[in-house]
Amino acid sequence: MKVINLHKDEKELIELAVENNRHAQHQIYSKFAPKMLSVCRQYIKDVHQAEDIMITAFMKVFTGLKNFEHKGSFEGWIRRIMVNECISFIRVDKKVKFIEDENFFEERHNNIESQFSVEEIQFLIDSLPEGYKMIFNLYAIEGFKHQEIASMLGISEGTSKSQLSHARKMLQEHITTRAQRTDAVN
Repeated sequence: MKVINLHKDEKELIELAVENNRHAQHQIYSKFAPKMLSVCRQYIKDVHQAEDIMITAFMKVFTGLKNFEHKGSFEGWIRRIMVNECISFIRVDKKVKFIEDENFFEERHNNIESQFSVEEIQFLIDSLPEGYKMIFNLYAIEGFKHQEIASMLGISEGTSKSQLSHARKMLQEHITTRAQRTDAVN
């Protein structure tokens, strides 16, 4: 019995995609599209817009593939392109403004173990104002540091910290309100 290797080595697949091999590009797209749509959806409320942005970002992935240096995660490289594309879309479409909060102080927030589904959590995050949501996603989901966020968005570190604090406070209030409603019903 002969074993046929159906999946090529990632580096080889990338090299084929750089040469405009449509099958290799399709394999990359098929492998990463579901995760990347989820990434885009974290920033963009409307799933159809998120999908459009993901497709645009994949075009950038394929045109910039020759620049991938194989130093680090390929998925991470793609994810960064997705996040940047979402940020660009929000900036153009929403004209998000960040307000510098001179009286900012970082609060400690308790983690609440919850029975919330992924959809409910996403709904809560979607309810945040765009600036809060963007900073929250970049910091809490993507793992960027405030200095990196500030550089990406052209804001100060203090503004990034302030926006995150406000986002956390708002989420905490939403969670508490939902939990109280659930308790009242039961």
